[in-house]
Amino acid sequence: MTRATTVRAVLAAAVLLVSIFVTLTMSPRLGLDLQGGTRLVLQARDSATATADRESTDRTVEVLRQRIDALGVAEPTVTRSGEDRVLVELPDVTDPREAAEVLGRTAQLTFHPVNGPATGSADGGKKSGELILPDETGRDLRLGASDLSGAGVKDARAEFDGQRGAGWFVSLDFHDDASRAWTRLTGQAACHPPQDERRRVAIVLDDQVISAPQVSPSVGCGAGMPSGTTQISGSFSADEAKNLALLIKGGALPVPVDVIEQRTVGPTLGAEAISASARAAVIGAGLTALFITFVYRLFGGLAALALAGYALISYAALVALGVTLTLPGLAGFVLAIGMAVDANVLAFERAREEYAGRSRRTLRSATAAGFRNARSAVIDSNVTTLLAAGLLFALGSGPVKGFGVTLAIGVLVSMFSALVIARALTDVAARSRFVTDFPAVNGIGLPGRVRTYLTHRSPHLFRRSRRWLIVSAALVAVAVLGVTLRGVNLGVEFTGGRLMEYATTRPVDVDTARTALADAGFADAEVTTAGERELSVRTGETGERAEAAIRAALTGEGGATTKVRDDLIGPSLGDELRRHALIALGIAVGAQLLYLAVRFRWSFAVAAVTALVHDVVILIGVFAWLGRPVDGIFLAALLTVIGYSVNDSVVVFDRVRELWAKTPNAPLLPTARTAVLQTVPRTVNTGIGALFILTALAVLGGDSLEDFALALLIGICVGTYSSVFTAVPVALAMEARRKASPPTPRRTRPAPRRGRPAADNGARV
Repeated sequence: MTRATTVRAVLAAAVLLVSIFVTLTMSPRLGLDLQGGTRLVLQARDSATATADRESTDRTVEVLRQRIDALGVAEPTVTRSGEDRVLVELPDVTDPREAAEVLGRTAQLTFHPVNGPATGSADGGKKSGELILPDETGRDLRLGASDLSGAGVKDARAEFDGQRGAGWFVSLDFHDDASRAWTRLTGQAACHPPQDERRRVAIVLDDQVISAPQVSPSVGCGAGMPSGTTQISGSFSADEAKNLALLIKGGALPVPVDVIEQRTVGPTLGAEAISASARAAVIGAGLTALFITFVYRLFGGLAALALAGYALISYAALVALGVTLTLPGLAGFVLAIGMAVDANVLAFERAREEYAGRSRRTLRSATAAGFRNARSAVIDSNVTTLLAAGLLFALGSGPVKGFGVTLAIGVLVSMFSALVIARALTDVAARSRFVTDFPAVNGIGLPGRVRTYLTHRSPHLFRRSRRWLIVSAALVAVAVLGVTLRGVNLGVEFTGGRLMEYATTRPVDVDTARTALADAGFADAEVTTAGERELSVRTGETGERAEAAIRAALTGEGGATTKVRDDLIGPSLGDELRRHALIALGIAVGAQLLYLAVRFRWSFAVAAVTALVHDVVILIGVFAWLGRPVDGIFLAALLTVIGYSVNDSVVVFDRVRELWAKTPNAPLLPTARTAVLQTVPRTVNTGIGALFILTALAVLGGDSLEDFALALLIGICVGTYSSVFTAVPVALAMEARRKASPPTPRRTRPAPRRGRPAADNGARV
């Protein structure tokens, strides 16, 4: 073996061994949509005494973390998101009502002297600095200014007094300074006679008097009550007393918070998603491996082995980096398996050209030349996909971020798999005399059926290229018509509202469910079926009582009803996500245009971006005609389609640039036609490999991945068409008007012959 092959083999073996070790010793970190649980996004807002900024939000995070720890949730996640938002993930918490109530309350606990009853109007008799609030019985009290808050509470415990029949109450202990303030406050109240309103001390939680007890007659004027003997009573239930103690002990939030997003997934749904995705991955990857083995024989089988190495390394990288694996991320992992074939197909097709085009080429030299010539196209096409993945991570939210990370890791590992693992395997195989002597075995010595057909027929694709542009324009017009007439079915993420999915024990058709909900007072609810015993209900923002009423209505028709998913998005967050989606699309188009302009020519860049926009509009139009939801998962698929579309165009224009540089005096039209015919075998084989994966996801991936896989299937088909019949005609039209000089040929130094050192006489080729 050559030194380069040895280095590749050692590097591949080392990475694979490390990946095996990581896989066997570490466990993946599953997202809430796979293990079940609740995800909350809390929005901090300004109050009269504090501003919702980074510092106050960080303090809010600490208080929330104490409250969650007291709730006993295993492995929770509490992090600040942006300047004034807090992301909370609660695994295994599938009924978030109690958690959301505890987390969202500000718990502004204060202790006030009672200055007497409020008489007359609301402001009658009110002095400066006083607060008028009703007590537990509804009587208005005038409360003096407070110099003691819940921050001074050292401990709070929920206790039950069964001997005296007092029921549940909360005992308080104060810190030293707060203890002295409490003694002073109760000592002042004790100076008034029993039954006088002024002998009471009001305990106020979030501007509501929860208790205003009389100071015991045994307490003398000025003596006050010591810390440790204070009790808050108020006919509490056990849960109310425990929650109140939790709020007080956790401390007051520095700023008020509102729940602007709530997502709940049942553990059963997550388990089904993992199982469905695993089946899709195994079947799709198996079909892809069989296909490339059938097309490229022995070398295809070696590429399939490299594909298995790719899957192992990608999984180990996700686990080692601690990436949270979400449902879209799992789909991205499966999808990247199909995309990983692309680099191998590019190299093998170039090797076939080299082997057939030069009679003196050996199998080994043809293979090396194929990998070398395909390198620039592989790098350019993968960089465009990385740009899309970066945008998903930067501008996406929740699971969409996970998809962006998974896709980026998949792209990087796919290049390593093709350029290192597959290259090392094929280099070793190419040295075998048996493999060299039998082209039917190695797969490179045969031109392939697609290439043979194109060589025999030699179709004139762009004789009248304007016709292809007319067809593309017609497709775009039909898509725009669908958006205009049918409208885009924006998901809850972009519009705000609530989306709930239920599983029933008896089948319920959509019309019956709609009638039941209308009778329950939810005539505007949108009901769709997700399976024989699964229903999706979409409404505006509704509270927990409304959700319980919806579940009860469905229970009357479908028997025992279980909520398996619950997404709540506030209108402000929906507007923001919609704005971010448009920004992401705009940046994606601009970034691809800039990169292609630097790497190629402006005409080629504009042509590729035109094809990209063509694909985006058609995909949105198809979803509009079908009435499919356009949500965050669709956005992930759309940005992936953008990367794939540019990927295809890059491969075509890379070949156009190469051929045009070799024959600078030749017209561009025949050069472009030759380049397209040479790259069609790669496009067909890569597309089929990806279609196996996506079809498996669409059929076996379950309802959660159906729309995602459908969007990618449409995008790949449309992108394959546009990279040839939209991008190339646009480039031809622009170059005909521009009439600029062809690209400069790349300067390379020829490799020295084996066994004879190259003489360095200063000459350069």
